[in-house]
Amino acid sequence: MSVVQELERFGHHLILGISGTTLSDNDKRALSELKPVGVIFFAKNFLDGTPYEFWVESFKQLNDQIRQYAERQSMFMTLDHEGGRVIRTPLPITRFPYAFLWRSHSREVAKATAKELKSLGINLSWAPVADIFSHPDNPVIGPRAFGSTPESAAQGVSDYYLGLQESGIVGCAKHFPGHGDTSKDSHIELPILNLTLEDLRIREFVPFKTLIKAQIPLIMTAHILFPKIDPDVPATLSKAILKKILREELGFEGVVVSDDLDMKAVSDMFTNSGTVARAFHAGCDLFIVSRNINSSSLERTYKIAEDFIDSLKKGSLDESVVDAAKHRIEKLLAVTPQYSVETLNKNTLEEHAKLAIACSFH
Repeated sequence: MSVVQELERFGHHLILGISGTTLSDNDKRALSELKPVGVIFFAKNFLDGTPYEFWVESFKQLNDQIRQYAERQSMFMTLDHEGGRVIRTPLPITRFPYAFLWRSHSREVAKATAKELKSLGINLSWAPVADIFSHPDNPVIGPRAFGSTPESAAQGVSDYYLGLQESGIVGCAKHFPGHGDTSKDSHIELPILNLTLEDLRIREFVPFKTLIKAQIPLIMTAHILFPKIDPDVPATLSKAILKKILREELGFEGVVVSDDLDMKAVSDMFTNSGTVARAFHAGCDLFIVSRNINSSSLERTYKIAEDFIDSLKKGSLDESVVDAAKHRIEKLLAVTPQYSVETLNKNTLEEHAKLAIACSFH
């Protein structure tokens, strides 16, 4: 197998960030050599401060180029699009408030959001947040969660996911096994939660169990250390958490995706050889490398890809584990719609704006 073919093998498990509103030479190289199964967009990929028709046309060209260089007709075109502070798109795409404020509107918001995402060619939303707003000083989750109790969070995520599903957008529950009780931000450092498995069963698992029952196809890991469950590694690398609990105890059969490997909580670990193999063996199928936090360079992305290849060659990464992961990803991709980019009419966007205002009043 040639080096290029080997790199492509990692691409089957990669969601990659793009550096700007047009493809750089590095982007073109990564797309054509790694052929990632998906991309993740951020604010830097949209031409802000320009008329709607103008930035949509620019984004359409970017979408078309991505598929052209990746040589893939079917891809996961993804976005973190939650509401509150987690919105990447320029106006007039609706600024919904935080999920905590939606309450009875969750399903309506999801349907409106789905319509807007589809118009941007997006087919996978990294939402809903299935964490619970249980720690008042949580710097990273807080009102991104749908509720402060297991029951309210479970109801909100269930309604939201059903709205996405009915409207043709793939949803993803995050961040397993629960990020709501942390006082540290995993973008900056590794949070540690001294919760027992029983604590998680009573509280954190409840919204995830609801979504698993509703057959949500993707669950994202949390870059958090749970010493009472696995003292050695964060959830993203933990067989005890992903395999024993998520797969076996909770019965999740879909795709397990890592949170962004560029986040400081795990970024250094993934420069060490053998880490990507450990993540696969723990239960991860798909990996996000956003190129948005530490650096837009490709060095880290290629280092992880090369570590993946080396681990397969040495036999420290089991071929059957990789094949099973690839099968789960391909099964999901086969039923993921592919959308073209187009503008929405003014009336639709005005209706969505009214809904956003309605969510802000109780």
